[in-house]
Amino acid sequence: MKFELAMAFIIFLLLFIKVGTEMKNEKLLSIIQFLLLANFILGFFFNEAGTLFGGLFITNGLMVFQKSILSLGVFLISLLFSDWLKKHEHMPEFFMLMLAALLGMFFMISSGSFLMFFLSLELSTLPVAAMVNFDLEKKISSEASMKMILSSAFSSGILLFGISLIYGATGTINFAEIPAQLDGSPLQILAFVFLFTAFAFKLSIVPFHLWTADVYEGAPVAVTSFLSVISKGSIAFILLTTLYKVFAPMQEIWYNMVMLLSIITMIVGNLFALRQQNIKRFLAFSSIAQVGFILVGLSSNSIQGTASVVYFVLIYVFSNLAAFGVAGAISQQTGKERIDDFKGLYQHNPFISWVLALALFSLAGIPPTAGFFGKLFLITAGASKGNYLFIIIAALNLIVSLYYYLRVIRAVFMDTNEQPIEKIILNPSAKLGMIICGAGIVLVGLLSWIYDFINALLM
Repeated sequence: MKFELAMAFIIFLLLFIKVGTEMKNEKLLSIIQFLLLANFILGFFFNEAGTLFGGLFITNGLMVFQKSILSLGVFLISLLFSDWLKKHEHMPEFFMLMLAALLGMFFMISSGSFLMFFLSLELSTLPVAAMVNFDLEKKISSEASMKMILSSAFSSGILLFGISLIYGATGTINFAEIPAQLDGSPLQILAFVFLFTAFAFKLSIVPFHLWTADVYEGAPVAVTSFLSVISKGSIAFILLTTLYKVFAPMQEIWYNMVMLLSIITMIVGNLFALRQQNIKRFLAFSSIAQVGFILVGLSSNSIQGTASVVYFVLIYVFSNLAAFGVAGAISQQTGKERIDDFKGLYQHNPFISWVLALALFSLAGIPPTAGFFGKLFLITAGASKGNYLFIIIAALNLIVSLYYYLRVIRAVFMDTNEQPIEKIILNPSAKLGMIICGAGIVLVGLLSWIYDFINALLM
C-alpha cells in the first residue's frame, strides 16, 4: 500500500498546512511538486506482491506500474498548469481533491472485490465533480459540474444494480470467486451488461458519452486534462482486470459487445471531432475516439492485449497532457479557446507550436511518434482474433482522424491571422512539463524495452 499511504500522507499534510499556516501558493506548489515527484520515483522501489484485508486489496508488479503512470500524469499536471494554480486562491483545496481522487483510483486498481471497487470508484469520482466547478465565477463551470454529478449518480446506480445481480447470480462479489460461478445464464449476462454500462459512462464510450464534451468545455483546463487522462486511464486499467479475470468465462459474449462499441465509439468520436471549433471540445471528442482504439486492443483478451492497453495509456498521458498544456497556457493568458484563434500561432510561439504538433501527431498515430507504436500494438492485439473486418474499420478511422488533427496543425503553422496570439510567457515549471511530455512522445516509442518491460510484468 505504498502509493496509497503516500497519497494519504500528502493529503493530510496539505490539510495541516491549510489550517495551520498561511503559506504562499508559490512555495506550497513547489513542495507539492517535489512530493509528487518523490512519490513517482519511489514507486519503482520496495515493491512486493500480495493481498490484504481478506483479498479486498491486491497488488502486483503490473498494478504498481499502472499506479506509477497515473502518478506521473498528476505530477505533469502540477507542472503544466502551475500558472493557473499559483493564481487560484483555493489551490490547496484543489490538490486535496485531486489527490483524494487519485487515492480512490489507486484503491480501484488494486480492488479484489466489487465492494472495494465501488467504494474506490466513488472516492475517485466525487472529488472530481467538485474540481469541475473550480472556476467559481463562471456559470459554465457550475453547469458542467452539475452534468457530471448527474451522470455519475446515474452510472453509480446502474453499477450497484449490476453488482446486486452478480451477487444474486453467483453468491459472491469477490473477483477470485466469481469466474467459477459463471455459466452464461441470462441473469449473469444482464448483470454484465449493467456493469459494463457503468464502465462505459466513465470511459465515455458511445452512446454513454454525451456528458463528456460539455463537462470538458466547462471545467478548468487542468481539471479537463485530469478527467481526460488520469480518470480514463484508471478505468481502462480496472476494465482490463474485470474483463480478463472476472468475466473471462463469458469472453464470447463480451467480445461482440466490445467490438461493436469500439467501432461506434471510433466513428462517432471522429465525426464529431471534425466539426468542433472549441479546442477543449475538440480534444474531448478526440479522447472518445482514442477510447475506441483502446477497446480494439482490449478485445483480444490476451497478454498482448493487456500490454498494448497499458503501453497506450502511458503514451496517451504524454500526448494528451501536452495538448492540454498548450491549450491551458493560451487560455490562461489570452482567454482564447477556439481553433481559429490558433491560426498563425507559430509566428510568435514556435516552442509551444512544436509541442502541440508533436502531441497531435502522436494522437493521430503518425510515425515516428510514440502514438504510432501505441496504435500499432493495439491493432495488432485486436487482430489476434482474426476479425479482419474489425481491424480494417479501425484502420480507416485512423485515416479519418488524420484530417482533423492535421487541420489544427495547419492552422498553427500555415494559416495566416491578422491578429495572431502574442508571445505566451511560460514559467519554468510549465516549460519543464512540456519538455517532459515532448520527450515522452518521442522516446517511449523509440525505446522498445518499455513495451517489453510491460510484457515481462505479465509473465
